[in-house]
Order: sequence, then structure tokens, then C-alpha cells
Amino acid sequence: MKPTTSDIQAIEDLSRARQAIRAELAKVIVGQARVIDELLTALLTGGHVLLVGVPGLAKTLLINSLARCLNLSFNRIQFTPDLMPSDITGTDIIEEEGGTRKRFFKFVRGPVFANIVLADEINRTPPKTQAALLQAMQERTVTAGGNTYRLEEPFFVLATQNPIEQEGTYPLPEAQLDRFMFNTFIDYPDRDEEIEIVRTTTSAYAGDVRQVISGAQIVALQQLVRKVPVATDVIARAVGLARASRPGGADAPPYVREYVSWGAGPRASQYLILGAKAAAILDGRLAPSLDDVARMALPVLRHRIITNFQAEAAGVDSVEIVNRLLAAPTT
Repeated sequence: MKPTTSDIQAIEDLSRARQAIRAELAKVIVGQARVIDELLTALLTGGHVLLVGVPGLAKTLLINSLARCLNLSFNRIQFTPDLMPSDITGTDIIEEEGGTRKRFFKFVRGPVFANIVLADEINRTPPKTQAALLQAMQERTVTAGGNTYRLEEPFFVLATQNPIEQEGTYPLPEAQLDRFMFNTFIDYPDRDEEIEIVRTTTSAYAGDVRQVISGAQIVALQQLVRKVPVATDVIARAVGLARASRPGGADAPPYVREYVSWGAGPRASQYLILGAKAAAILDGRLAPSLDDVARMALPVLRHRIITNFQAEAAGVDSVEIVNRLLAAPTT
């Protein structure tokens, strides 16, 4: 289905809204343009993001400010070893009617019932509790007491991990990592950015973030992303990247066979195309290009390529594998 005239107008409006969102976030966040773009891209495709960065890089502030820009509800869940699944999804409690004293169960919704959910340090909680959130991410529903409750759209989960401290953590299995569209790294700011951060955060300045776009508009844009046409060679490039990352496949180059244990599955190809579509309309373009697929490759493939012991010994990680795949003339 090709975009209509109204769809084209919506794409132009979105491109302008992107600049407005950046301007609003710049009131409280210094730099991080790439991270903001990846968050917006994932949001427009209905995907979720795993944010990896050391403490103190304003991850929570960024996500909270983004929710205010988009006029979306926001909840933060601090993951700890004693967190239970019901602490995320909610639970049934017994209530009693005043007159009849009749007792009944009432479901009290947990913090997962929000448009944007920050799962802070998701690897700090056991797999059973991790799975409760990941089920909501996949199914967009919560089941309790035999009843199923649908989560409000848009529903966007951003989980954080600390790359330094791994003692006492429960790393996400590869099958659960695959449910995150992007694995986004937040790096240290450069010198000028850090000077600006210190200047603003140690003064009386308080940025006021205003709403730019609504939740209903985001849902409409998510539907629009699906309608964006894609050329066959762009799809072939996305599929080729995913297939070349699989060491047992005929398309795998020698360095993949040597250094990779498991490659990316078909979901990676899907996310490469969806991300390329969203990136295109964020730029005000009507169709994605090969360059858009290349832009999506690192955040989509980084956590889906599992390297082996030979790679560790040679100092080769998944990022280098992705960069080699992108540099290949054909995949």
C-alpha cells in the first residue's frame, strides 16, 4: 500500500516534529543526538530498546523528558534481586463491599501499565521477573487471575544495563535479548558537552519541556511506517546482512565462521527494514535507502551476534563483525 497524500503530509509534519523534539530535549539533555534518533526510530516501529551505559549519563532524565515531549505516561521500575513479577504487572487483592460485606477480587495495575516504561538495570532481577516484563513487551497484554488486560498503545520499554558491574546480575538470555529491537550504547559526552552539562546542572536553570506530539499521533505514525514502500534491493541487503552473520550458513564469510557462535535470526532482517523505514520518514523521505539499512545495522545486530572463545582471544567483538559485514561489497 502506497502512502496517500495525507500520509505524505504526515511524513512532512513528523520531520518537523523531530526537530522540535530535539530542540525540547536540548533544554535538559546535552548532545546524545544519535541516541535520541534511535529511541524515536524504535518508538515509531513499535520496538523496544536496551540502553547500555555507565551510571550518571542521564538515561532516566532522557527517557522521562522524552515522555513529556510526547505527552505519554511514564513509569520507572528499579529492578532488584527481590523484585517479583507481580511488582511489575500488578496483582489481585481482596476487597469487601460496605453494605453486603461481599468479598471480591480487584486487579491493581502495576507500573507496566504506562506508555513508556523504564526498566532500570533489568539484569539485576532473576529470570522469572525478567520474563514477566518481556511477555508484556511481546504480547502487549498482562494476564492475572485468569483475566487478560491489554496494555495501552503506544507501549515502549527501555531497559538499562550497566556494562561495568556484572557481579550479582542475571544476564538476559539470547532469546530474550532478541525481543529488543535496538541495543543502544550511551557513551561519555565530549569535553564541550561535559562543560555545558556541568554549567547547567550546577546553576538555577530548569528547562521546561513542552509537548510536541501526542500518543494518538504516534500510533497513527506506527501504522504509517508499515505502509512505506521498500525497494527489493534494500530488502535483499537487510536479509543478506542477517544471513551473512550465521556461521553455519552458505553466505557466511570466513571470519564469521571463525569467530561467531550464533548469528542473527529473521527478526533482525525485519527490524533492519522497519528501522530503515522509520529513519526515512523521520528524515522526511518517502522510502528507505541502502544507507538507512546500514545506519540500523549496528544497534540491530550488535546483541544478536554471539562471538566465541576464538574471537575473545583475538580481541574481536560483535561490533567489529558488524562493521566487517557492512564493509563487504555484497552480503
